Amino acid sequence: MDELSEEQVIDRLFALENEGLAEERAELTDERFLSLIHDDETGRAYVFRHGVDDTEGAEVPQDTEYWEYPRLEEAQRVFRQLLEEASQSGELVEEDSEEDLGDSETAGAEVRDRYAASDEDLLTTEDEGA
Repeated sequence: MDELSEEQVIDRLFALENEGLAEERAELTDERFLSLIHDDETGRAYVFRHGVDDTEGAEVPQDTEYWEYPRLEEAQRVFRQLLEEASQSGELVEEDSEEDLGDSETAGAEVRDRYAASDEDLLTTEDEGA
């Protein structure tokens, strides 16, 4: 595999995190997050600190940082150290956070199929239409 640029690594880390593949993830103050990510594709592990991406991937959030390690154990040690420092300084909001994870296109009703109001729909009653 070719060496990735810093921007490509950050894009990959956001993608892995949004897919729920972070080993651990903590919410920090000021809408920032700290994640431990093991990339199965490369075998490398990362500690990833970033803010919320309000640009849908157009820009990297300010103060985004990552540290890359050849082994998960090394990354876990650094993640724990940074988490402890955040806790001691009052920056830790939630240690096991899923806040702001996933695709930004999640609002709205779920469309089942074009016949969703059929007899098989558990949300309709038999009195409707009669």
